[in-house]
Amino acid sequence: MDFSKKLLFTAVASLLLAGCTVVPGSHLSLPDNKQQADNEAFNVSEQVNVYPLTPSVIYQSKRPEVTARTNPALDAELTGYEYYIGPGDILNITIWDHPELTIPAGSYRSSSESGNWVHADGSIFYPYIGIVQVGGKTVTQIRDEISRRLAAFIESPQVDVNVAAFRSQKAYVTGEVNTPGQQAITNVPMTLLDAINKAGGLAQNADWRNVTLTRNGIEQDISLYALMQRGDLTQNRLLRPGDIVHVPRNDAQKVFVMGEVNAPQLLKIDRAGMTLTEALSSVGGINELEADATGVFVIRNVRKNNKVREASRGREDNRGLEDNKANAASADNTPLADIYQLNIKDAAALVLGTEFELEPYDVVYVTSAPIARWNRVVRQLLPTITGFNQLTEGAVRVRDW
Repeated sequence: MDFSKKLLFTAVASLLLAGCTVVPGSHLSLPDNKQQADNEAFNVSEQVNVYPLTPSVIYQSKRPEVTARTNPALDAELTGYEYYIGPGDILNITIWDHPELTIPAGSYRSSSESGNWVHADGSIFYPYIGIVQVGGKTVTQIRDEISRRLAAFIESPQVDVNVAAFRSQKAYVTGEVNTPGQQAITNVPMTLLDAINKAGGLAQNADWRNVTLTRNGIEQDISLYALMQRGDLTQNRLLRPGDIVHVPRNDAQKVFVMGEVNAPQLLKIDRAGMTLTEALSSVGGINELEADATGVFVIRNVRKNNKVREASRGREDNRGLEDNKANAASADNTPLADIYQLNIKDAAALVLGTEFELEPYDVVYVTSAPIARWNRVVRQLLPTITGFNQLTEGAVRVRDW
């Protein structure tokens, strides 16, 4: 009998010692002398602001309403617009009653083939009068100069000048449009909205709230949502040579839904935006068995949103300072996050969620009910209790054997 007890004790001790080496999952063991502690403890709860989601809070958090507005400055630019000739353009010069000057190469060639090509130095050659500098001039100015110089050879010359091919000036539309590429600047003024339409419109994954117009190395942030959906014409621009219009992807337009919901996942914010209730609906709602209906939270990273706003304003001087900002983030007075809490114990409160607009990188988190947390603890303990019970029963059987 004593031998059996010793054998049982030895077997149990061996199993306990072996358990330290067969625990499932990976592990990283760090020596204490390699761990560097912060000078002061970081308490997340002291770095956040918590707001109950009430009608007044929702009203204060709403974006300013975008309304239709006129753009007198753009109207003035369009009214006074003129095209200036540049290298590569082809001019069609007509001298009435003098066909030998108008089409000296034959009548069966197109105007772009028989026209006068503007050289790299901005000049053309024309019979009798020789070299004519046309670069940087309008067709009216060119017509007046040719008429004045031809008057020495032709009595009262009737001159007409037009552009047969526009090749010198281009704007570019890139990113999430259906047909990105270059678009020629012509004698017909082209606005940003015209360029987007010529590019086939927006692609499915376009972020139309954060379009950028780069001009002379300076970025301007433009909202096509305000322009196309709300009629805010102040967002429209007259395009100039070398302008780059970029429509980004909506990869950054995402929110994270986590916690006690039926299908936690990452959601993309579509062009119409996304409300809290829409996000909950997209993941199948809360888990009615384990969720705490009083604990639906929206966690908003205040510092990240501030950086996004600064970038959207085209502040070029902020480039290269991101590392310094990150190092000083904990030292400033800006809270780490704003947390909004919605109590949907009464399902009618979901109406409030339909008015609360989510922003990119918001985290929607649904907490567990106290009973659900207790059940998880019990589920963790059950295997241990069961194993101990079986071990005890085995010991009793061996003793009685």
